[in-house]
Amino acid sequence: MNNLWLALQGAWNVLWVGLLLGAGLPAIFALGIRALSYGVGGDADATLHEPHPAAKVVAFFCFGVVVLAIAAGIGVIVAHGLGAKLVFDGIVPAFVPK
Repeated sequence: MNNLWLALQGAWNVLWVGLLLGAGLPAIFALGIRALSYGVGGDADATLHEPHPAAKVVAFFCFGVVVLAIAAGIGVIVAHGLGAKLVFDGIVPAFVPK
């Protein structure tokens, strides 16, 4: 019975990480694109589109989250290749030997 519980626990971990990285980051990116499409008025056929200032803040926050997640993923891959691990002690990540 313990083996079944461990298997279900592992499957749950794979599921939430897959949802976060597989669907979550593209959804956050899409939210940023959608925020940039929110305008300050005008016709739908306007060729010059200026996003709402608050929407720009939301969009750049969404893009920042996606870029940070990509940078963290690349950092983990590079750290593993160098025989180290990536730790987050505070704000700045660092490579430490295994």
